[in-house]
Amino acid sequence: MTPPHPRPIVIGPLGPRTVDAVLFDRDGTLVVDVPYCADARQVCPMPSARAALAVARAAGLATGVVTNQSGVARRILDPTDVQRVNDEVERLLGPFDTWQVCPHGLDDGCECRKPMPGMVLAAAAELGIGPERIAVVGDIGSDIAAADAAGAASVLVPTSATRPEEIRAAPVVRPDLVSAVEHLLGTVAPTVGAWTRAGS
Repeated sequence: MTPPHPRPIVIGPLGPRTVDAVLFDRDGTLVVDVPYCADARQVCPMPSARAALAVARAAGLATGVVTNQSGVARRILDPTDVQRVNDEVERLLGPFDTWQVCPHGLDDGCECRKPMPGMVLAAAAELGIGPERIAVVGDIGSDIAAADAAGAASVLVPTSATRPEEIRAAPVVRPDLVSAVEHLLGTVAPTVGAWTRAGS
């Protein structure tokens, strides 16, 4: 019988702490994805976000957010809309040590829009931490690609928006944010499953 919900492959060895900072994608990772969200009242943390951030901060990791906000380039969002939503994320889940926001569109050719490495490198510079000591946690392939391009580590935490090929390509996949952070701290052993979708 096919399980009713996707179950991710969980990979990556147990080992020592590998990073000094973790950067989280915003929509679909830290908070529930509301497309082109302009209303701070719609901000809702993902179920394990608070706990994961508490684990990271207790371990002394710097934390940050790296988020594409192409709604600004598309004139769906005003920069002040994005800032209001970010302020609410900060109120609910902060304090974060760095915020990096890309307002550009897909065709703008910028260096900051994930999967480009610009935001990860800018966060590294602001934090004074080499990118090789930083990890990016996100829910889609562009988060992982941005980390790879910057020379950072990464952990994919799949959601219903994550494509199967993104899961297969990710170096480390974890089922939730807490286990993602625990992996980076070297405090959780891997378990292995199989990624399936209902009806597949």
